[in-house]
Amino acid sequence: MATANDLQFNSLINNLIKEGFLTASDAQKHYQDSQKKGVSLINYLVTNKIVNSTIIASKISLEFGLPFFDLDAIDLKNLPLELVNNSLIQKHHVLPLHVRGKSLFVAISDPRSFQGFDEIKFSSRLNPEPILVEEHKLTKVITKLLDAADASMSDLLDSDLDNLSVGDDSDAVSATNDSDDAPIVRFVNKILLDAIKTGASDIHLEPYEKVFRIRYRSDGMLHQVASPPASISSRIVSRIKVMSKMDIAERRVPQDGRIKMILSKTRAIDFRVNTCPTLFGEKVVLRILDPTNAQLGIEKLGFEPDQQKLFLDAINKPYGMVLVTGPTGSGKTVSLYTALNILNTSERNISTAEDPVEITVEGINQVNVNPKAGLTFATALRAFLRQDPDIIMVGEIRDFETAEIAVKAAQTGHLVLSTLHTNDAPQTLNRLMQMGIPAFNIVSAVVLIMAQRLARRLCDNCKVPANYPDDFLLTAGFKPQELGQLKLFKAVGCESCSNGYKGRVGIYQVMTLSEQMRALILQGGNAMQLAEQAAFEGINDLRASGLNKVRLGVTSLEEIDRVTTEH
Repeated sequence: MATANDLQFNSLINNLIKEGFLTASDAQKHYQDSQKKGVSLINYLVTNKIVNSTIIASKISLEFGLPFFDLDAIDLKNLPLELVNNSLIQKHHVLPLHVRGKSLFVAISDPRSFQGFDEIKFSSRLNPEPILVEEHKLTKVITKLLDAADASMSDLLDSDLDNLSVGDDSDAVSATNDSDDAPIVRFVNKILLDAIKTGASDIHLEPYEKVFRIRYRSDGMLHQVASPPASISSRIVSRIKVMSKMDIAERRVPQDGRIKMILSKTRAIDFRVNTCPTLFGEKVVLRILDPTNAQLGIEKLGFEPDQQKLFLDAINKPYGMVLVTGPTGSGKTVSLYTALNILNTSERNISTAEDPVEITVEGINQVNVNPKAGLTFATALRAFLRQDPDIIMVGEIRDFETAEIAVKAAQTGHLVLSTLHTNDAPQTLNRLMQMGIPAFNIVSAVVLIMAQRLARRLCDNCKVPANYPDDFLLTAGFKPQELGQLKLFKAVGCESCSNGYKGRVGIYQVMTLSEQMRALILQGGNAMQLAEQAAFEGINDLRASGLNKVRLGVTSLEEIDRVTTEH
């Protein structure tokens, strides 16, 4: 059954016939020839100079009501190519031009390209809007971009790629001498370097049946950056496994490794690497462990003034337990290392047990736990307590044994910092009780609990004022008396940001244990009762802290809805 687009397309061809640019028999012949060559009729007519490209573009613009744009006027360096992979660009003969808000403007020369918009929407997570351009100009630009992508695989000539050093791994160094794999070596180095330069936190390399997708996680969101041929995916993965000292012959089970990339005499970046066998090969995820990320300074984390004071007071106590809680990727490690950097002086003995150590800091004794070898969190904690510690940091409290030792250490003159995976601060207390820690031990050991999330910051260059109905704002959590005074902003998107956001900021719930809170815990109060008591005492939950960031124009209401559990 013919679609509306098909009918319009047929009408376009009929108009070309009526106006004498084609005869009916020629149109049929050209259509058959175009099908044999695997190109669109529009492409065939323009390439063979049967109909002028400008004439066809003007006819399509009128027939389909599409805006017309001259591709010569655009700077190719500013195209958002990371949103649509090369295979889709080639398959549907389209080109991403510009992002505005939730819309991705896509250049097309043939109305049949609409058929690929569902795939483009899925790939980019944006709504594609068609912009008409001339066929020969679109073909020229796409060919140029695809040729450049191929060149990046075969001849990466960046001098910094040659001068990179990967740890002290002799195997990795020798692998670079294989002339057949030199392009792969340079391509992998470029992927790692670009991730560092763009501030990405993770790199995902994912093999599928026909494509090999490479994505970066920036500001908490994944976006595609490259799509090399699937035929070389195994070589790319093998190179990374060599660099991270894994067994390249073992592809049936997950493996863990680590890469140390030396950028200069004063800077080195570590990558934590994990492989996992999938249906079409091994998926690789690299976590970028950049020490500079943990040296932001407490002022840049996003604390409100009263929250910052409570946090600093807690970590400067001589003993007690400070717990940071939140899901994976919520910035707990950065918060803990910000505290450790403040406390790291020559007068203090600081030891950490982590799985694994993500950020190395001079002056702190850091231990990688290794359960297979018998070095668990609990074992490391027992060893620390025999080494005259002042401050102990436990990467995560996962079981009763670790929790019990940590609590006893906090009760016997040591400051203990650790993390748990709970949604908010009140739930953390219940989690400790569920692990088997008696209530009286919790109230005597815990000094402060901090729940946190990371929200994307609005881009200062392109954010615009947002207007919402009063009912919507009240439902969101704003107070009736402030409705007329609110100045809220929303994301738009520009060349210097990603979909209207740039960077991230923390939102926090910082809860100390008051006498009333301790009494409630001793009485066996549940998480809901503890949350009600915290609210009564004026402690902002994550939602309230997030709304404060919205009031200040730091982030948008939509972003706070995304990262908080309450709506």
